[in-house]
Amino acid sequence: MKKEPFVTEEQLKEIVQKYPTPFHLYDEKGIRANAKALKEAFSWNQGFKEYFAVKATPNPFLINILKEYGCGCDCSSMTELMLADALHFSGKDIMFSSNATPASEFKFADEIGAIINLDDFTHIDFLEKTIGHIPETISCRYNPGGVFKISNSIMDNPGDAKYGFTTEQLFEGFRVLKEKGAKHFGIHAFLASNTVTNEYYPTLAKTLFKVAVQLKEETGADIRFINLSGGIGIPYRPDQEPNDIYVIGEGVRKVYEEVLVPAGMGDVAIYTELGRFMMGPYGCLVTTAIHEKHTHKEYIGCDACAVNLMRPAMYGAYHHITVVGKDNHVCDHKYDITGSLCENNDKFAIDRMLPKIDMGDLLVIHDTGAHGFSMGYNYNGKLKSAEILLKEDGSIQLIRRAETPKDYFATFDCFDILKDMKQR
Repeated sequence: MKKEPFVTEEQLKEIVQKYPTPFHLYDEKGIRANAKALKEAFSWNQGFKEYFAVKATPNPFLINILKEYGCGCDCSSMTELMLADALHFSGKDIMFSSNATPASEFKFADEIGAIINLDDFTHIDFLEKTIGHIPETISCRYNPGGVFKISNSIMDNPGDAKYGFTTEQLFEGFRVLKEKGAKHFGIHAFLASNTVTNEYYPTLAKTLFKVAVQLKEETGADIRFINLSGGIGIPYRPDQEPNDIYVIGEGVRKVYEEVLVPAGMGDVAIYTELGRFMMGPYGCLVTTAIHEKHTHKEYIGCDACAVNLMRPAMYGAYHHITVVGKDNHVCDHKYDITGSLCENNDKFAIDRMLPKIDMGDLLVIHDTGAHGFSMGYNYNGKLKSAEILLKEDGSIQLIRRAETPKDYFATFDCFDILKDMKQR
């Protein structure tokens, strides 16, 4: 089976004339259609809001597209907060979900009015000492522990995750926060990653809704929102059936009416914090085959490497690859597709059956729109690539330039040791 790139061979040839590979390319049309579908799927909930997980794709041009559809920002660090603030998101449109949080980040989040989502019981006192008060609206991250199952299938293991309050801590935390002045509450949980099933959100929602009802009854807390966080995945493999956001939204609605409405909580807002689902399929990494190697295996070396896309090296993750212009050729060659890092795990694919690859062929590595560019690093002195937007009208827009050696050495600019370096 194969995946069709969102960009044509002719468009790519035009792009590489202006911007050399490697680069990340994004599909504006797909991003907009998906954001619209999410909004429609949860339109039954008057307070619904998507807080886009900035860590997935921290590019202001792309975030501004989502802003047009009412999306906010889910931030987890100082620089992500700064980015959201610079894009003129108002405080209530920023969710600050962090862990092991430095005091300076809590201070800044409070200054800009972001909703703070506490990760741990001990953060209650830490936050109060840091900013001098407890915000009127605050959220707590819940981790029930154990394993998370859907239809007897284990989806993930929250008990091993570093995040969140235990059940006992959550109830005590709500009591303490209420005593310290909090008036409005939210609950947040992330129990499984990259689920390709329409059952995940409704199952998670039912768990959180029941806890919310119990919290209201036992603590008297005014629960204003329930944040289902992320976890809705994408079909990285071509034989996977994609999630249907309309089915997911309807599933959450049914559970909402089953659990919350009878408890007098029919005005609770539903929040989501989707990154992968919002952007993943609408980005790709474009790279050029520049070397071939015939040893114990057949290797194709690319001008991209794990610096541009870490997921295969870090997780052994699958990303589909299209050899541009050879969609209809027989996949009768077995290759390892590699980068040039001095690391043997710097491979985009292992033993992948593909058409014969010739030097100069363009390769499209699919589904890099989330956790692609953003996970990049500078090992071996490699530089991060450009990011380019394929506009709805077929034109292209540079939305981040490629790094240069000057960028790499910028943090030595307070010293003289590199003053004689030749500029490249």
